[in-house]
Formats: sequence, structure tokens, C-alpha cells
Amino acid sequence: MTQAAEAAGLAIRNVTSDDEASVRELVTAAFPSDMEARLVHTLRHCGALVLEQVAVDAGGRVVGHIAYSRVTPAAIGPGQGMQVVCLAPVSVWPDLQKTGIGSALIKASLESLKDLGEDLVLVLGPPSYYPRFGFDPVLARKVQGPYAGDAFMALALTEAGSRDLPIEVAFATPFEEFE
Repeated sequence: MTQAAEAAGLAIRNVTSDDEASVRELVTAAFPSDMEARLVHTLRHCGALVLEQVAVDAGGRVVGHIAYSRVTPAAIGPGQGMQVVCLAPVSVWPDLQKTGIGSALIKASLESLKDLGEDLVLVLGPPSYYPRFGFDPVLARKVQGPYAGDAFMALALTEAGSRDLPIEVAFATPFEEFE
């Protein structure tokens, strides 16, 4: 657990099947539509999730959620053997946003991804938020896929994550709803 999570009195752990209903409720509340909740459900049940974690408060309530799904490198070039994931989404109850829960989830989950041997993490999100965790739109310009622009960022977790670029990638099929 990260210092930020400890300071907030949070436990960060992997999702269990018992968490599904509370995660759906949380993700639905955190976004303006249920598209992200449907995305998480579909990614989970099609086997595309690499890592899914929740932040739980001292009372046992799920207060945050984060999911990472597999991104597939094209079958050519040095990057074809890279392990690439996409962070989407990170969710916190609206009344608890801006309290450090999302940051604690991101930091803890990035450490878990390093332990899992992931090379590169991609995210599509606010350019004012994700760079604090090391995400970089310049690095993401070396990743060809359905997303581009400064909101599309990348974070190398290993040397290969920056060395074996450029690459072309395909996101898990459920993301097509967002394209």
C-alpha cells in the first residue's frame, strides 16, 4: 500500500466477484453516463482486464476503483513483444473526489503493474491530471492507435516501454463504443 493510501486510511486491493455491484454503482455515479460502467463490465467479462483494484475505506466501503485492460501491439517491429495496458477508467464517488483516493489508486496500481511485468501504460484523460504520475503525451505520439492529441498519454514502466517504440496498437474491442 502506498503512503498516500495509508494516510487516507484506505486499503487498496484487487477486485473480487463480491465487489461487482458496488463497483458498477460507483463507476456509474462517477461519470455523466453509464458508458464507463458498461465498459468495465464488458472488459471484465470478456477477459480483457489485466488489473482491477478498489480502494476501501476504514468502514469497508468501496470508495474508488481502477481498471487496466490489455492493449495489443501490432505483430511487426520491436514492440510486438511488449506488454501494454490501458488505464480506463479510474472512479471515485463524486463527494470524495479531490481527496487523494484516485491518486492513491493510480500510484498503487502502477506498482502492481510493474510487479506484473507490464512495459507501457496508456491513458486518455485530462492533460492537467495524469502527468503528475509520469504520463507523457510526447511518448504517446510514438503509439499509433485510435487515439491522439495531448489527452492521449503514455508511461513507460520498463526500459522496453520507451526503447521499443514506435508501435501500433489495438485496444480491447469494448473500447470501440468510445471511438
